[in-house]
Order: sequence, then structure tokens, then C-alpha cells
Amino acid sequence: MSLAISLLAIGWKPELRGIIVVLIAVVVLCGSVYMLLATNLGARLGFLVALTGLTGWMLLMGILWSIYGIGLKGKDPTWEAIPGRTVLQDVDALYKAGVFSRPLDVPEGTSFAESAAKVEREFTDEGWTPLSESATQFGQAASAAGTFLEETNTFAAGEFKALNVFDIGGQRHPKIGRFDYLAFWHSPHYVVVEVAPLEQTRTEPGRAPAAAVVDEARQHQYVYMVRNLGTRRQPAFVLMTGAGIIFLTLCWLLHRRDRTVLANRSGRPLPATVQT
Repeated sequence: MSLAISLLAIGWKPELRGIIVVLIAVVVLCGSVYMLLATNLGARLGFLVALTGLTGWMLLMGILWSIYGIGLKGKDPTWEAIPGRTVLQDVDALYKAGVFSRPLDVPEGTSFAESAAKVEREFTDEGWTPLSESATQFGQAASAAGTFLEETNTFAAGEFKALNVFDIGGQRHPKIGRFDYLAFWHSPHYVVVEVAPLEQTRTEPGRAPAAAVVDEARQHQYVYMVRNLGTRRQPAFVLMTGAGIIFLTLCWLLHRRDRTVLANRSGRPLPATVQT
């Protein structure tokens, strides 16, 4: 009865069940291979050959996972906030935060729409690239900007709309012409998302909600972010390096053993001695 209760407890705890499944898989798969090798080669040599094969397989998997970024993965690339400079609520803040290299002159009495148009031209003049709304980077940056706006209580969900995304940096180096397979270093990659507040609309039961309209009487906001490239291939690369070192060491041990056995077998046989 106690055994049945224990088995039921394991079945209802996914973490325990996962550990047990992994242990059983290792014992059955690796253990069965070792048992076959041990019966033919001996316990020590069979263990050495089995461990060499296991580390060789791990080395191959680490190489494939490092190349394609699959399997054992780390953190994916994300847009991160720049502390103290993420949500910029006026035009002057763009210069103070280091987005613009010069202050933007906006005459007094300029409407918010005209001010936003001047800011957009300034981005283009200073080398920022405006992204198309159909680009994947546009949606990713706009989504991250919305998260920061909601976390800082600048806007609530549904109260704003991402109008433009400006991109700069992120180049890879070193490059030899079009050959970029050794370009492992990147320059910092920044984006600024221009966000406009929306007019409040009333919802009526039974009717479709009204289309969102930008509120021209309110200041546009700007979200300044930097790209974190993440560690997607780092775990696979560590696995590849560690397994490769162990695999080469075990191959050297097997080679040294074969040389020793060959030297012993090729030597002159010793005469048999008879004790009287």
C-alpha cells in the first residue's frame, strides 16, 4: 500500500517524474551500451570506449546546436531599457538623453504635430534609419516599448499607438568584403520608438469599437532602447568545448593504450621457467 501511494505521489509531481525519467533513460541507454562493451572488452576498457562515444556524440550535438542556434539554448535577444533615459516625454529630452547630437530648435507655439514632424526629420538627418511597419523589427521594438510605457505608468494598455521606429548601429565586424563568418563583434544597437497618445473613445454595447484616433493636442512620447544580443548559443558552445576536451583526452588515452599493447605483443617472448 505504501509503495502504491509513493508511485501515485511521483505521478502527480512533474518535477520528480521528469528526474526519474531522465535517470531511467540514462541507465537503460548508456548502461546497456556499457554492458555490451564490458562483456567483450572488459569492464575498464568498455567504460573508456563507452565514455568516449558519449562525449563524441555530445561534441557533435554541441557543434550543430552552436551553428543553428537550436537545442540547448540560452536567452534570446531582447530590447532593454536604458536606465534613466528610456521614456522621453518631450523634445528637449532627446538631446539630454544623447539621442540627438545637437538640441532641436522648436519655436514657441509650434503644435505637437509639427514638433513631431521636425523630430522625424532630425532623426533622418543624424543617420537614424526609419523602419517600415511591415518589418519584423518594427513590431518587436513597438511591443517592447509598450511594455516599458505600461510599467512606468506613462500610458495604460490601449491608450497609445507606435507611429515610427528609428534604428541605428548594430553593425558586425570584422568583415572581409562580403565574408562575414568571422564577424563576432557588434557595435551597440539602439532604437527609438515614437508613441502618440490616442483620443478616448466611448464604447456602446452591441456596436464595434470606434477606430483609434491620434490625439493631436498631446505631446508624443519617445522610448529609447538598446539591443541585448542574449546568450542563445552560449550553452551549446560551452557544451561543445567541454565535450571536445574530454573526447580528445579519451581518444589520446585509447591511443596510448593501443601503443602499449602493440609494444608488448611485438616484443621478444620470454622463455618459460620451470620451478623445481
